[in-house]
Amino acid sequence: MPILTALSPVAAKSLTVTFDAGRLSSDGGLVVLREIEVRLGLAETIAGPLHDDRDPARVRHSYTEMARARMLMIAAGYEDCDDVDALRADPALKIAVGRAPETGADLMSQPTLSRLENIADWRALARIGLGQIDLYCRSFARPPSRIVLDIDDTDDPVHGQQELALFNAHYDCTCFQPIHIFDGLSGKPVLSLLRPGKRPSGDEVAKVLRHVIGRIRKHWPNVAILVRGDSHYCSEPALALLEAMRCDYIIGFAINAKLLQIATPWRTQFDMRRSAMRSTVRRFHQLPYRAREWSRSRKLVARVEATGMGTDVRFIVTSLEGRGKTLYEKVFCARGAAENLIKDMKRFTRSDKTACSRWQANQFRLFLHVGAYWLLHSLRRAAPKRSRWRGATFETIRRTFVKVAVRVEELKGRIKLAYPASYPQAAMLAVMTGTITTRGP
Repeated sequence: MPILTALSPVAAKSLTVTFDAGRLSSDGGLVVLREIEVRLGLAETIAGPLHDDRDPARVRHSYTEMARARMLMIAAGYEDCDDVDALRADPALKIAVGRAPETGADLMSQPTLSRLENIADWRALARIGLGQIDLYCRSFARPPSRIVLDIDDTDDPVHGQQELALFNAHYDCTCFQPIHIFDGLSGKPVLSLLRPGKRPSGDEVAKVLRHVIGRIRKHWPNVAILVRGDSHYCSEPALALLEAMRCDYIIGFAINAKLLQIATPWRTQFDMRRSAMRSTVRRFHQLPYRAREWSRSRKLVARVEATGMGTDVRFIVTSLEGRGKTLYEKVFCARGAAENLIKDMKRFTRSDKTACSRWQANQFRLFLHVGAYWLLHSLRRAAPKRSRWRGATFETIRRTFVKVAVRVEELKGRIKLAYPASYPQAAMLAVMTGTITTRGP
């Protein structure tokens, strides 16, 4: 076996290092993520709609196994497809995929995974998208009385001539601009769609919401739905659709010349009220308003704030009843959490790894990253509610509970996993695993 030589002694004792410790892995937490994946059915949701015309007698890696391996790798921090070439024989990953660590065949190669990513056409992708909405609904033990859907988009910079890539002046780069929809109360992903790098139109937003809300209503006909979004999601097609589908909404509204004129007396009054003893003055007003393209009048809530830097006015449009202060501060501003969820998706699962030339392959990759988000999000929510892990980032969850050394030994009748005796979060990992495994499939 190879050895490491010329190491400095410790406590007057020489160091001897050899590579003969047996089957070890640095990703022992993958076996816990496997339990989450099996109970949610993530791999089946993604691989089920794919048409497999391969010869069954010659198939060594099923589409479900490949999708499962890819999502587990992304959740463990291996977001590049070619990482699988170095991890094909990793014992923890093989167990997580469902293969014996020693007697089981090695996992698929990078070209095999790349072929999987390029199989889906737009029909299969549509079925996968609907399946992910079904997955969101299945994740609840019982139908909720109400849900909050936060819709937002983000930039996904490209580095080539990919399909759908456009230059976006706001982000100052050539990019995609995918739409993400999350459950604002639980943080669960509902749907992520790749789209061109430009602001979505009102008709496009209405089309996406029609499919999402319609699919949810098939599962929960009587659920109350609230949709929250930024000002560029405020359009007549989207608002009219939400009203027709009996959904509430609270959406930002871009200020215009008419609203500036309406707000001028408020700004002047609040500038006069602000003093050295009271450096910030904030008030709320409600008013009926009908924009030029709107089919009818709707309620606006204005937030007027005077500080030492000047007076600022923001507007939202809503179908909800209540005080303007509560609607703005407690309901609308809570949608800012969706930006943290998008950060979890982009930064910690690297959902911007969309380097394929075809948009279909990039959308399939995005679905895989949504699956990895499900894994890490479910692991985080398995922690006790009052523990610090409930508010930890995905990277902290990954480093603490996934990147754990483990020794794997395959015996005749069982597989033995041995974690370090000095692992500091052994008790918490046991609690989280117990929470996951006691839940129904």
